[in-house]
Amino acid sequence: MGKESIGITVSKKSDFSEWYTQVVLKAKLADYAPVKGLIVLRPDGYSIWESLKYTFDKKFGQNGIRNGFLPVLIPESLLGKEKKHFAGFNPEVFWVTHSGENEVGDRLALRPTSETLAYTLYSKWIKSWRDLPLKINFWNTALRAEIKATKPFLRTSEFLWQEGHTVHATQEEAEKEVFKILAIYKNTVEEELAIPVIIGKKSEKEKFVGAVYTTTMESVMPDGKALQMGTSHFLGQNFSKPFDVKFADKDNIEHFAWQTSWGVSWRLIGAMIMVHGDDKGLVLPPKVAPTQIVIVPIYNSEEDKKQTLQKAEDIKKQLELKMMRVHIDDRSEISPGYKFNDWEMKGVPLRIEIGPKDIQKQKVVLAKRYNKEKIDLSFDKIEKIGQILNEIQSKMLETARKQADLNTFDIFDFSEFKEKIGKGGFFNANWCGKQDCEDKIKDETGADIRVIPLGNKNKVGKCIYCNEPSTIVPIFARGY
Repeated sequence: MGKESIGITVSKKSDFSEWYTQVVLKAKLADYAPVKGLIVLRPDGYSIWESLKYTFDKKFGQNGIRNGFLPVLIPESLLGKEKKHFAGFNPEVFWVTHSGENEVGDRLALRPTSETLAYTLYSKWIKSWRDLPLKINFWNTALRAEIKATKPFLRTSEFLWQEGHTVHATQEEAEKEVFKILAIYKNTVEEELAIPVIIGKKSEKEKFVGAVYTTTMESVMPDGKALQMGTSHFLGQNFSKPFDVKFADKDNIEHFAWQTSWGVSWRLIGAMIMVHGDDKGLVLPPKVAPTQIVIVPIYNSEEDKKQTLQKAEDIKKQLELKMMRVHIDDRSEISPGYKFNDWEMKGVPLRIEIGPKDIQKQKVVLAKRYNKEKIDLSFDKIEKIGQILNEIQSKMLETARKQADLNTFDIFDFSEFKEKIGKGGFFNANWCGKQDCEDKIKDETGADIRVIPLGNKNKVGKCIYCNEPSTIVPIFARGY
């Protein structure tokens, strides 16, 4: 790789879209596939996804959820069983019509989502109250035809995600599950990715097709656009009835079950890039960083090299015993300055610089990636690096919260709304609750209701569009 290819060539502020794409590619998280709309996940990108997967699996397991596997092909006849649901996805579906030279008969959809397939099987597996609750999560890919305006991690035709599907005996139990999952999502994203989110409900217009209601997790990006980070849906009996998901209670009386579905995708990685990255490249939160610490030995002679590398190895082993992920950059063909730029591009949270003079002084130099601060640390305090990583993690969330607050506004006048929406942001605005006003706001500004925050109470006022009394204060924004 030539030196000229390392750096980001545009600033985050001046060309956010191009900046984002360069970070994804140059930090080696992903690359474009030969087919339009698809990307290839590189090892560092996949490692971040695995880290999230590990955390979610642990939390799901504590909630009695187990993992399963579903095939990618779904017969068209199954998709058509829940007509509203199918109609919502039909424009995005990829179809398999042939096997070799032969037509397959009933067209096969490449899975856009798995409700119809899962619930066909659930109707076979569930017979009585003893089979409930049934809670299964699937780690897989989904395919939706996103040919226009694609962007790595944010909008691609195939994406990694998890989708959970649960079945319950009562409405109350199912609704509790919806909000348990939403809380797991919120805590994981904030604790692991250091991204603040707002949780709440979607409007009736914006809910998942086929759901009774949809809860969502939303975040505002530095460019002012909203990003849906995950959703958890209460399906009621809207799928159990067409798919015959029933159970016999203790009195042997049959009832239709109550269901939920929920999911997050690798767009969480895209959000992490946008929220934390800077003009030098990626900035990784320590908890998900594939490499948390890079050690760069600095020396001028063979004698210095041997001594410095030995000390670097000693420090590496000491940190690895504390379960930290450490790498020594011992490449001899490039300069320390080149290495610094390389690792800053890749977003490694902490860099340790060590040379003969440092060894004489019994200390190392630490460089924090997120704020570029440099500090000295003595050899006998090396174990404090774990504490420093934790501080970096919490400070990154704190900084991201401040950034989100600066991008959030209370607004009461529609003319002002139209004027400011082009600059982006979350807008708290009174709404009468009528879809007609919601539609007209979308038509005239490009902004939709992203989330009605949980616990949100109406502030006495008038709908920002029609001036009739408002019923709620949702967040409006333009989104990805």
